[in-house]
Amino acid sequence: MPETSPGSQMDAPTAAGRFGDFGGRYVPESLIPACAALEAAFREAWSDPEFRGRLSRLRSEYAGRPTALTPAENLSAQLGVTLLLKREDLAHTGSHKINNVLGQALLAQRMGKTRLIAETGAGQHGVATATAAALFGMRATVYMGERDIARQRLNVFRMELLGAEVIPVTSGSRTLKDATNEAMRAWVAAVDEAHFCLGSVSGPHPYPWMVRELQRVIGEEARAQAPALPDVVVACVGGGSNAAGTFAGFVDTPARLIGVEADGGAAMTYGTPGIVHGNRSLVLQDADGQVREAESIAAGLDYPGVGPEHAHLGTSGRAEYRTVTDDEVLVAVRRLARSEGIICALESAHAVAWVLRAAGTPDLPTGSTVLLTLSGRGDKDMATLAGEVR
Repeated sequence: MPETSPGSQMDAPTAAGRFGDFGGRYVPESLIPACAALEAAFREAWSDPEFRGRLSRLRSEYAGRPTALTPAENLSAQLGVTLLLKREDLAHTGSHKINNVLGQALLAQRMGKTRLIAETGAGQHGVATATAAALFGMRATVYMGERDIARQRLNVFRMELLGAEVIPVTSGSRTLKDATNEAMRAWVAAVDEAHFCLGSVSGPHPYPWMVRELQRVIGEEARAQAPALPDVVVACVGGGSNAAGTFAGFVDTPARLIGVEADGGAAMTYGTPGIVHGNRSLVLQDADGQVREAESIAAGLDYPGVGPEHAHLGTSGRAEYRTVTDDEVLVAVRRLARSEGIICALESAHAVAWVLRAAGTPDLPTGSTVLLTLSGRGDKDMATLAGEVR
């Protein structure tokens, strides 16, 4: 099946769902058959030209692909680098999440499922799931942490307007980690009728691989659109789906791959090997192996783990990972808005913040060409920004 080109560094995982030392399938026995059935269904669908053709048409006619590659001419002049923005903020629903959800919803329909279950942090994946459910005539249930509901009210309203049921999660940190826990529990109870529409390159096999393949369109488009091969390719990383999709288009080139994490949720930088949400990856945890809470101004990066393929790319040396602070993120939002007229999501602003800090240093020398994925637009963050940015 045509997952990747032969010999690609982001090829399919092993039969056990591993990328090097990471990945796998660590779920209750009751979910093993569901994961195996999903893997078989995805392999079959991904090899079916009719399925791929329908998805391609939806991406074009419904989601608005290809998204633009925009030269950030003002910032480029200010920073002394050539900055190109891959504009996932222009996709339908306002982020890259629609790429993954359309594929998973089509697959769920093909498998005879009638309901989508999803987790969400910033709300963009929840909105995309609610959107796809409305389009395909399915029910949608979205689990969202109580804390994230409070700071992402706009997206909660959007999900409900689209017909989804949004269930507040009050346990733990009341953020994405706990929403994912509850969504997986709900899937166990409804596996015959429901598909768990996971939003990132995390979870048990086949999700990390499947979501990466559905997001690969970002990197493939950007590679074709770029006037020349960039020196650096950069994207924000929480679970890491927009970064994985972007990196997939450039992993077999000499371009440096840079993932940028929230300093308070930097599993690649501060994590150690552990198991969270069904896979082995790098995880923020204490000396006893208990998962530590992540903290970030961006709800979508407020996550204590990272996708297992990112763990593999980082430990193998193919990709590099950096951190930025909340304060740097707020500066980046304002700088991009006032220089280019683009208000990006707080998640995306992490990548922008690293470029602002690194430009003109040995980490990003003057004259470099940088391709940066703007994973989403900032509408959802207005309440947060109104109190923080001046």
